[in-house]
Amino acid sequence: MNTQLFRQKLLDIQGNLLNFAIMLTNNRDDANDLLQDTTLKALDNEEKYADNTNFKAWVFTIMRNIFINRYRRMVRNATIVDTSEDLYQINSSSVTDSQPTPEDTYTANEISKAIASFSDDYRIPFTMHVAGYHYAEIAKHMKLPLGTVKSRIYYARQYLQVRLRDYDPR
Repeated sequence: MNTQLFRQKLLDIQGNLLNFAIMLTNNRDDANDLLQDTTLKALDNEEKYADNTNFKAWVFTIMRNIFINRYRRMVRNATIVDTSEDLYQINSSSVTDSQPTPEDTYTANEISKAIASFSDDYRIPFTMHVAGYHYAEIAKHMKLPLGTVKSRIYYARQYLQVRLRDYDPR
């Protein structure tokens, strides 16, 4: 495949890649960074692409691998290794403080109150989604179209963000 065709194919799937990146990161800024890194890596490795293979799958695999590597790096950097004499930091409350602070309790109460103020049309799908149910399961349970469930969850999130916008836990 010539360079011009390769670049055109890469440009043609940018929208699909962005959607996939948003799904992976749940954050538009991180998704845009992931898309940019994926595009650069694909361009840098153009010579490694085999003409007979699925181009879209090749690029999506690059994106997935970049995301996984970033996640692993983040987890590795967040791991605390105690190198102090007698493992002093392991017993330190600043390292292993698992008790909720008053601020955490206040935050949870404020969020719970905000969610409780939703009408059932928005509260039920939102709480089910937060509990881990998939959109399709919620739609089946509520006997609603999938799009309606997605929009209600979206609007519930927006309302929650507006309601708690002024809250600053610091």
